[in-house]
Amino acid sequence: MKWPALPRPEGRQFIIGIPWFWLALFFLLPFLFVLKLSLSESTLAQPPYLDIVREFKDGLVVLAINLGNYELLLEDSLYVKALISSLEIAAFSTLLTLLLGYPMAYAIARAPRHWRLPLMMLIILPFWTSFLIRVYAWIGILKNNGLINQTLMALGLIDSPLEMLHTPFAVYVGIVYSYLPFMVLPLYATLIRLDMTLLEAAADLGCRPWKQFLTITLPLSLPGVLAGAMLVFIPVMGEFVIPDLLGGPNTLMLGKLMWTEFFSNKDWPLASALAAVLLVVLIIPFMLLRHFERRSEEAQ
Repeated sequence: MKWPALPRPEGRQFIIGIPWFWLALFFLLPFLFVLKLSLSESTLAQPPYLDIVREFKDGLVVLAINLGNYELLLEDSLYVKALISSLEIAAFSTLLTLLLGYPMAYAIARAPRHWRLPLMMLIILPFWTSFLIRVYAWIGILKNNGLINQTLMALGLIDSPLEMLHTPFAVYVGIVYSYLPFMVLPLYATLIRLDMTLLEAAADLGCRPWKQFLTITLPLSLPGVLAGAMLVFIPVMGEFVIPDLLGGPNTLMLGKLMWTEFFSNKDWPLASALAAVLLVVLIIPFMLLRHFERRSEEAQ
């Protein structure tokens, strides 16, 4: 059965409108609700906030907009430190995943064809297990009587257990382990499409392997690097489970503060203001990525 074709202009608008409708439904509307909540006042009630639309007076809508939540975020050093700490942890974790993920993706892309699928399966295999269970497993590995300390003490390499759990080291280990596939997959997708004749031509002209990598492979793989960096950096900025379980109470990140404000302090407006600020901070690198992609397309 042959379906009737849509008229060309209407069909094109329909296809383009689907992703815009999806973004409006699952991104714009929730963000507007969070933004509205961040402009309200906290109260001891259910729900624990006052609606910004108070009354209709003489045909006009009376709004009670509260900017105190955003003022508190700027005045209280705790939230500023949390933002800076989240940026540092996300940036350094992204760098670590890149340093580990690039050689892995490069090795898989250069492996024989029949080995690529099994190797990629090994990268994706951790996703078959619950994220929470994998993080809890690292507690058993890193704690004082965990697998690493017991092994090192049995070998006589250390006399007392190393303090690894509830340290920044544990946070970075958990983040890199959990988000490494998000770096490897886009890098592999980029490297597998690399034109090998460019490397062969460079080798014929006497270019050394390390120079081939720096002048050909690395520049052509930058789209994969940027895509992987965004896939790691953005979710790590709002990470809660790993800092809470592996980092302990001394690890300060926005995700933990939002959890505390929502569920412990019951201050939904302040937590929503934190979420709005986090979203604005995350939009900046995304816009920079889009700018870079446009410049690359124009250059080509």
